[in-house]
Order: sequence, then structure tokens, then C-alpha cells
Amino acid sequence: MATQTTTRVIIRKATEADLAAMAELITPFVEQGLLLERTFEELAEWLGTSFIAEADGKIIGCAALEIYSRKLAEIRSLAVSKDAQGLGVGKALVNACVELAQQRNILEVMAITASEEFFRSCGFDFNTPNLKKAMFYQTGD
Repeated sequence: MATQTTTRVIIRKATEADLAAMAELITPFVEQGLLLERTFEELAEWLGTSFIAEADGKIIGCAALEIYSRKLAEIRSLAVSKDAQGLGVGKALVNACVELAQQRNILEVMAITASEEFFRSCGFDFNTPNLKKAMFYQTGD
């Protein structure tokens, strides 16, 4: 009889030690044109608002919340390793970003994406119809 093991995914704040792994994780998505290229400096700048998904000591996902003002923030550089896609890792990272925005009393969180259904499943919706859409999550009344 085969035993199935479930790997526990931990969502945590990113640290400086995670920067190289984050850059490596987003690279394939940049190469596919799904994410914008990020410099090491940009990733470092977002450390205070970045999250890591980790399983068995390996980074399998990342996301950053770029805060523009008290009114608006954006989810940036959301990436989940190919092997971990479909397991809820992306949704957990989005939820961590949204929770941080709520803690900081930011009114809206947006995501500019080609993954409409994924962000809809996270509670986002459209404000303008066009090829690239800004999707917002209302964190308050």
C-alpha cells in the first residue's frame, strides 16, 4: 500500500537571503512574457512587502505588494514554480498581499494580469474592459 505525503507550504515575509531565489523563480515567467523583468534592486526595495511560499525548505512561490498610496497598491511579480501550480500557492500569496494591504488600511489592491480567472477566484474584479485589465480587491466599505 502506497503512502501519500502532503507537503506543508509556509507563506512568510521575504528576507534579503531570498532575493536570488526570487529572481530565479520569476525568470522563466519573464522569458515567457508573463511577468515584467525585475532588477535585483527592485526586488530588494520590495522586501518589506514581499512574501515567499516555501515547501521542504525550497522557495516555490513569491509575490510583492507595491504600495503607491493609502488608496492603492499593486500585486507585483506573482510567480509559482511549475511543479507547485494548482495547489493554492498563488492564492495564498495573493491573500498575504491583500491582508497586508488591509493591515495598512489601503483602500484597493490591483493586479495587472493576463490570468483573469485566477484573480477573479481571489475576489478581484474589472474596472475597465481592454486587453490588459486592472483588477481591484475592495478591502473596506
